[in-house]
Amino acid sequence: MRSFINRRAAELKPSGIRKFFDIVSEMEGAISLGVGEPDFVTPWSIRDAAIRSVKRGLTQYTGNRGLPELRKNICRYLEERFSIPADPDHTIVTVGASEAIDLTLRAICEEGDEILVPEPCYVSYAPSVSLAGGTPVAVHCVADNDFILTPQILEEVITPKTKALILAYPNNPTGAIMTAEQLQAIIPVIKKHDLLVISDEIYAELTYVGKHASIASFDDMSARTVLISGFSKAFAMTGWRVGFVCAPPEIDEAMFKIHQYTIMCAPRVSQHAANAALAEGFTDGFAVVEEMVDEYARRGRFLANAFNSLGLKCFQPKGAFYVFPSVASTGMTGEEFANALLRSQKVAVVPGSAFGDAGLYHVRCSYATGMSQLSEAIDRITKFVKESRK
Repeated sequence: MRSFINRRAAELKPSGIRKFFDIVSEMEGAISLGVGEPDFVTPWSIRDAAIRSVKRGLTQYTGNRGLPELRKNICRYLEERFSIPADPDHTIVTVGASEAIDLTLRAICEEGDEILVPEPCYVSYAPSVSLAGGTPVAVHCVADNDFILTPQILEEVITPKTKALILAYPNNPTGAIMTAEQLQAIIPVIKKHDLLVISDEIYAELTYVGKHASIASFDDMSARTVLISGFSKAFAMTGWRVGFVCAPPEIDEAMFKIHQYTIMCAPRVSQHAANAALAEGFTDGFAVVEEMVDEYARRGRFLANAFNSLGLKCFQPKGAFYVFPSVASTGMTGEEFANALLRSQKVAVVPGSAFGDAGLYHVRCSYATGMSQLSEAIDRITKFVKESRK
């Protein structure tokens, strides 16, 4: 039956994250620092809004773009929180940010188009580019430079075939952010080469140092930026599968057609829940989000300090909910470290190579879990590291 399989699908590598998650799910007493899913429960007011929508019988399709009120509130949210101009008529409510990424790439990619993917990065970017017919080009960002994308690094990888740049800050897996000044520095290179920017800002609210800066907020950059975000991380709504994408009109038109044929619309109940999350946020200043951010920041400091004290050099996360320590001092690659740690201490971390070659000697640990679990995990990792150095 292999002759029936699409070549691009056949050549995809399995997810490095899911592999470890599947093992842990069957291992008694294991602690998982693998999957990036908030341990917080969706706030009751949001769940209640969804329940009320079902009780009212609001179970039909919405328009393809999503509920008009939700799209209006998304654009208000982007403007008020991050100074991003957005138009409800060019906003699509999607099935998570993942659908938005897929829509964007399928709308823009032709065979041979190169899409720049700064690494380490979310595991789906390069496969999604390949599935859309494009060619992913890795752009290595390093810990010594806080994992940011610099004008020099960007200029070095651009060719006549380069069409777009994926930006994802705050970053999964490193916890890095890019400041307004750092984003400003790469804009001349983007304009010089007439690149489209695909800005995945799903972790925008989870910024611990200053306020999140979006490249779409700069003068005339919104006209060449596809902005992707959603509700999963900041509002603890992973299972609701609701995201959104705002794009320039011409690109939005192509994306909308693909969305119409493949998805039709995001789940209505999830859209009502998302709308409630924004409405409540406008009223209370997003207090629930701020509480979660404070807790994540505390956990991030704890883990980074713990790894550094073990001699595993670890960048202090400035956003998202991951740390990305180097395990090079143990003499192991991230893959070797993760496998040995899981066998020895039943702690699951993700090999850094799952996020690109730049992560070969790193592992990713999610701290979207409680402090008691994190403390126990560090105790086990400490024991493992000390034994491995004997």
